[in-house]
Amino acid sequence: MTTFVDRVVLHVSAGDGGHGCASVRREKFKPLGGPDGADGGHGGDVVLVVDHNVTTLLDYHYHPHQKATSGKPGAGDMRQGASGQSVELPVPNGTVVVGADGEVLADLVGVGTRFIVARGGRGGLGNASLASTKRKAPGFALLGEPGQQAEVTLELKSVADAALVGFPSAGKSSLIAALSAARPKIADYPFTTLVPNLGVVQAAGTTFTVADVPGLIPGAAQGKGLGLEFLRHVERCAVLVHVLDCGTLDPGRDPLSDLDAIEAELSQYKTSLMDRPRLVVLNKADLPEGRDLADIVTPDLEARGYRVLTVSAVSHLGLRELSFALAEVIEQWRAAQPIEEATRIVLRPTAVDDLGFTVTFEDDVYVVRGSKPERWVLQTDFSNDEAVGYLGDRLARLGVEKQLADMGATPGVEVQVGEVVFDWQPTLLEEFASGMRGQDVRFENRDRTSAEQRRYEKDLRRAERLGLELDE
Repeated sequence: MTTFVDRVVLHVSAGDGGHGCASVRREKFKPLGGPDGADGGHGGDVVLVVDHNVTTLLDYHYHPHQKATSGKPGAGDMRQGASGQSVELPVPNGTVVVGADGEVLADLVGVGTRFIVARGGRGGLGNASLASTKRKAPGFALLGEPGQQAEVTLELKSVADAALVGFPSAGKSSLIAALSAARPKIADYPFTTLVPNLGVVQAAGTTFTVADVPGLIPGAAQGKGLGLEFLRHVERCAVLVHVLDCGTLDPGRDPLSDLDAIEAELSQYKTSLMDRPRLVVLNKADLPEGRDLADIVTPDLEARGYRVLTVSAVSHLGLRELSFALAEVIEQWRAAQPIEEATRIVLRPTAVDDLGFTVTFEDDVYVVRGSKPERWVLQTDFSNDEAVGYLGDRLARLGVEKQLADMGATPGVEVQVGEVVFDWQPTLLEEFASGMRGQDVRFENRDRTSAEQRRYEKDLRRAERLGLELDE
């Protein structure tokens, strides 16, 4: 049965925003008391939170789909829709969030660190929020914005100060059990350790953590054995401890060849690991042949520049010296780290010439890109002419029409905003003027100029008073 998972693919969906409401207040003596449609609620977010009680990604191995709730739609009488409930997903310390394109989105280190992996959609505005002096009773409301959806990969990299690396059955699990209170599984067959084990050690007034990485073999960096699955757990460690088996009975193996093989795998996986300080531990010195072999290879290892310690996890020989040596190296590494300053918020104002959108001509279609235009299109009810007219007003105020005109666009050309393609009709009226609720005069009289339209409406009202019909 699977009990430890350090890599999962997570499918997250944030909540959609609730639709705004188009409503007009009606009372006994106020049949048209003004707009009272409220806004829709915002959709819930999907948030990753580092929790010290979580040590594995096992829950998301069985439940890879996580979804937040959507916001409720607004209602009349100014009843605003409730916002959706956000979902907080606890993850272990050291979790890396990788996007579908391989880009690292977040490196979550530190209890309480939060990252919004999918943001909920905004709620649509009701017609009460859209009312103005020029549009006193809007006959439309904005739709809720869809929530973000994403597929991300969560990778767990253990946060430890020292990593014990070596061949299977080199005694790493026995060593971490002797140094700390950790109780990993120990047996006399290869690949006993199937998951990284963490132990806490105190020495010379220093407290540090030691990780027992599952056994590596030649070819681990290419996926052979278990090494590829767990090599990532040594990336954050301050010091690498080579645990070399001096009591091995395998022919062709000795501490020097084991060290060269492991170093080759570490260099192939990440070249940055070659800069980490190293200690070499010659284990199983309680065996007579083990102690003799340790005495033979120690001068060669020291000639290579390694600090060598001879230990026995069974008899506890040399463990005190090992713990003090680890404390010394880790303290030096911590002192060399830059001092963390208070978090600074960098303000980057928008450039003066930044329009907030771009217009390109692709395959005979003018394509408008930008967060605002694309969001406005998603919130527009295209079955309502007045809502479409309001969208045209917003695009015109943003400068989209001017940009299209400067690029040589003519009325009737195809313009794409987001996923919507429509025939472009420039705004002909200098000021927005709507007819009946739910309509926009620009869709009925596009061939008239502003002055002609005002004269036509004036003549139309005069003809209605006289009971006459006015020719178009």
